[in-house]
Amino acid sequence: MRDVRMHGFRERTSVSAAIAILERRTAPLGVERVGISAVYGRVAAEAVIAGVDVPAFARSAMDGFAVVGESTFGASAQAPVELALIGETKAGRRFGGTLREGEAVRITTGAPIPTGADAIVMAEVAEATGDTVRVREAIAPGKHVSAVGEDIRRGDLVVERGRRLRPQDVGVLASLGVAEIAVVRRPRVSIVVTGDEVLPAGDVPRDALISDADGPMLRALAARDGAGAIELRYLPDDRGALRALFSAHEGDVLLVSGGSSVGPEDHAPTVLAELGEVLVHGVALRPASPAGFGFLPGGCPVFLLPGNPVSCLCAYEFFAGPTIRALGGRSRAWPHRRARLPLARKIVSDLGRTDYVRVSITGGRVFPIMTTGASILSSTTRADGVVIVAAHHEGHGEGEEVLVHLYDEEEPR
Repeated sequence: MRDVRMHGFRERTSVSAAIAILERRTAPLGVERVGISAVYGRVAAEAVIAGVDVPAFARSAMDGFAVVGESTFGASAQAPVELALIGETKAGRRFGGTLREGEAVRITTGAPIPTGADAIVMAEVAEATGDTVRVREAIAPGKHVSAVGEDIRRGDLVVERGRRLRPQDVGVLASLGVAEIAVVRRPRVSIVVTGDEVLPAGDVPRDALISDADGPMLRALAARDGAGAIELRYLPDDRGALRALFSAHEGDVLLVSGGSSVGPEDHAPTVLAELGEVLVHGVALRPASPAGFGFLPGGCPVFLLPGNPVSCLCAYEFFAGPTIRALGGRSRAWPHRRARLPLARKIVSDLGRTDYVRVSITGGRVFPIMTTGASILSSTTRADGVVIVAAHHEGHGEGEEVLVHLYDEEEPR
């Protein structure tokens, strides 16, 4: 690898070419079995087939009275039918006897249907007095009865392989008595923030020292994208310390913030080249052109992220984020909500370069935030999202409809 320190990049890899390399070189990790209480958000590594019917017994869908439906035929508000009340049953227990025509059993929602009964009279259309029930509405057989397997049949496919499990999926699995399932292992992510000038997150800036913003941001992004264990470490601009860390790394992904550009203290690319391989260094991307990545022996991807916070965020979203999601079995697609809206002002870009343009949304129109500084992290908190200008575009004109990747889950105000 050519040493670009203090020389600059001769050429930059296109975003599409860089992404294609990562797609070829990374794939979902191995499989582990996880208890049902911990599977939310995980990706199923196997299909799950129902081993039982749900419900496993015919049960009442209403509070009321279990009856033989034909016993109520002819009933009306003006001419109620009287049935003999012979007992009651509740959820979790069965009625011990057998119900016959002309009889009723008081029942609660979810309770097993008594033997002999085939319908439920809702409490709202019946009145019990002593051992008699007066029914004011005819009820057809099968009414308000949840049949065996009405929800799920034994042998049904309930979870497809590759599905990211939602809360309702967890509920269905639990209803089947599933104790654990096989899921894709979540990637272990290590974050290394380099720089003699960097104070750990939470320390107040002083003199010529700055507080780390990249580390907490990257930790939050990795958690969003399904990472498992996440480690954050700080290193000075020391080649030996960086080399030792790279050599001893045992995780699935390594994110290096800072030390990736062309300065004399930017050791990360050369150290990675010595120990493994650098596949991309310098990308046709604004504001993250110094970004790069490669692999350590054994296949662990190492992402060289610029230290400037917006550049760091941008490089993560394009390269590291999709890879972390893919390793955990998720889609590589960006996880943001999207909206198509008209531009209030034009966006200008250069052919051959992909631009990450921060925007705000007011009155249903998109306003580019007028700052290009890669260190102005507050521009991303003022932004509602970003517009990506592809390398084959010179920008977008005022009034043109653009795709906005929205930062927030809620609609912008």
